[in-house]
Amino acid sequence: MPLTRYGGGVRLLRTPDDRFENLPGFDFPERYAEIDSQETGIVRIGYVEAGPADGPVVLLLHGEPSWSYLYRKMLPVLADAGIRAIAPDLVGFGRSDKPADVADHTYAAHVEWMRAFAFDALDLRDVTLVGQDWGGLIGLRLVAEHPERFAGVVPANTGLPTGDEGMPDVWWSFHDAVEKAQVLDIGRFVQSGCVTKLTEEERAAYDAPFPNEMYKAGPRAMPSLVPTTPDDPATEANRAARAALGKLSIPMLVAFSDSDPITAGMRPVLERLPGAEGREHPVINDAGHFLQEDGGPRLAVEIASFVRSL
Repeated sequence: MPLTRYGGGVRLLRTPDDRFENLPGFDFPERYAEIDSQETGIVRIGYVEAGPADGPVVLLLHGEPSWSYLYRKMLPVLADAGIRAIAPDLVGFGRSDKPADVADHTYAAHVEWMRAFAFDALDLRDVTLVGQDWGGLIGLRLVAEHPERFAGVVPANTGLPTGDEGMPDVWWSFHDAVEKAQVLDIGRFVQSGCVTKLTEEERAAYDAPFPNEMYKAGPRAMPSLVPTTPDDPATEANRAARAALGKLSIPMLVAFSDSDPITAGMRPVLERLPGAEGREHPVINDAGHFLQEDGGPRLAVEIASFVRSL
């Protein structure tokens, strides 16, 4: 039976702990922070951390449909560079509590959940954001709305869509596949975004947070929350965030892979922002949408070098 409780009228599921035992390459001690959300009451967010407690902070936000396991190859590299690397699970993913209904997930709620985690619960300051996929959609909003908390920004295979530009066909194929799937195969979707082949154990690790379909409201919701029309509920806030980023000088390193058709068109927009101008931006070669899987250590080296330069 699922571990269930209610907060703010929302049914919250919690994945049993034994689902996370003996995951390959992921022996980081689990940590938890509780936030008080207007929508859901008390929500527990799971995260992992590596590196010295007094090191410069890097906040690693994952995307759809992964969880902090995605950063397992990067955390040791960042820690060895003296960085305090923190990788939370978005609400609805990983070890974090999971609102059970798709309608419980909104773009605004996910931004607020991560804001409360980073600033209310952990009181992080002088943060370098690393955001990939939805980690960037959420994280770039945090940077735009709370610039005083950030020292640097590393968008990686991500962007800040407003619905004013079309999404590529490959993204719509993913959107439709998630919408129509009777059984959402999380491991298969992660594999489809990688150049390298995952082992059976690694695919199982991506499935671990979701014992059955009841737990998958978050992964099912996220594609429909991306603004694809100018009148989307999130469009106004994302337009405002883009405008704010266009006025900020927070240093930005745009670190995309060479083989991600989903986000390739977003890279030039980011490179034109003031914080990114005049900087040599790396390309992670032989890497797909989940560049943390395909080139995680290389990406981590670029991030560590960037953080040292700040």
